[in-house]
Amino acid sequence: MDNLGRNLPITIVNAYYLLDNRTISSKEKPTLGGTRIKPRKRNIAAPLDPAAFSDAVVQIYLDNAGDLVVFTGGRTQPGTTKPDEGERHSYSIIDCEPQREAILPSVIYIQKILRRRPFLIKNLENVTRRFMQSLELFEENERKKLAIFTALAFSQKLSGLPPETVFQPLLKDNLVGKGLVLSFITDFFKEYLVDNSLDDLIAILKRGKMEDNLLDFFPSSKRSAEGFSEHFTKEGLIPLVEYNEKKIFEVKLKDMKSTLTTQIAEETEMSEVIESVKQRVKDAKLPDIEVVRILWDILMDAVQWSGKNQQQNANAALRQVKTWAQLLNTFCTNAKLELELMYKVQMQCYEDAKLMKLFPEIVRSLYDQDVLAEDTILYWFRKGTNPKGRQTFVKALEPFVKWLEEAEEEE
Repeated sequence: MDNLGRNLPITIVNAYYLLDNRTISSKEKPTLGGTRIKPRKRNIAAPLDPAAFSDAVVQIYLDNAGDLVVFTGGRTQPGTTKPDEGERHSYSIIDCEPQREAILPSVIYIQKILRRRPFLIKNLENVTRRFMQSLELFEENERKKLAIFTALAFSQKLSGLPPETVFQPLLKDNLVGKGLVLSFITDFFKEYLVDNSLDDLIAILKRGKMEDNLLDFFPSSKRSAEGFSEHFTKEGLIPLVEYNEKKIFEVKLKDMKSTLTTQIAEETEMSEVIESVKQRVKDAKLPDIEVVRILWDILMDAVQWSGKNQQQNANAALRQVKTWAQLLNTFCTNAKLELELMYKVQMQCYEDAKLMKLFPEIVRSLYDQDVLAEDTILYWFRKGTNPKGRQTFVKALEPFVKWLEEAEEEE
């Protein structure tokens, strides 16, 4: 290799391009005496030939006009304190400006090397893992450079960096406790989202088994939904905050549905069920209309339907309404929510053939149990806006409405 090759700072920590002496060049292959070996028509380079590799690296360096940045020198091992570990080369990510324009050429450079010599991919993975475990050895500005490099590596789909290689090593108690991990991951998120969508970021987090564990990046004193929202809102990552709030909401909603389903199946005391729902509604900050919809869906899902026997199905549905009317009444606290419940009944009867003819009976039962007020039923009958099955249901409800109107006149 010429002087350029010998002086080239192509190391990704401690010169991984150096190969062992087990490689035998094509000129040194042994031959059998007196046997003529027919030369191949094409030249096949030895996969670990040091000379060919060094030439390829030099060519990459020349193609990039010598303007390359790599990880070299300095403290590169966990726990290292030796001042003579190695000097940082001027062409180093750790020594350049903390900007994507300065670091991106390095990513592209390493990418080209890995394409030519895939056996280095594992080395890059190992080096990255050590970097993540050694954040405390770097200054704040240097950690930012590492975060930018890592984000750009994912953006460029650099081989040798599976997400778990980055995220899992970060979860060391001492690094998390000092806030170093949160600072690093924040810089990573901000840089990655410059060129990629939130869905892309979530996909990476999912592959790294961190999608549901984002709070693990936070020190224990800040490890809360409020702490998460406050931190990333301040950093301008509003979409990430909204995503996390949605995830929390979905988890709490699922928990409420699961608990209520179990309580209904076990015929838990009404007062206990009502208090349980109230607490979960408060924790999840569920809108009142959403609560009414959820309650109706869960109650109907819990009915023991009996195949094609219409009468048995009708009896089972009406029995469920009567049994849990107090639960519905607790959360249908005004005319708007009562109307929403009627729309839910309308939609279910429209979509479920076994309930199609049961609409007027369910409405009548809800009225008898004081869940639906007379004014709500009359409003739906005269001005209801949901068109699905409306004509059929209005006609089916006419006798009951007529009865209500006559009773009103008599009063």
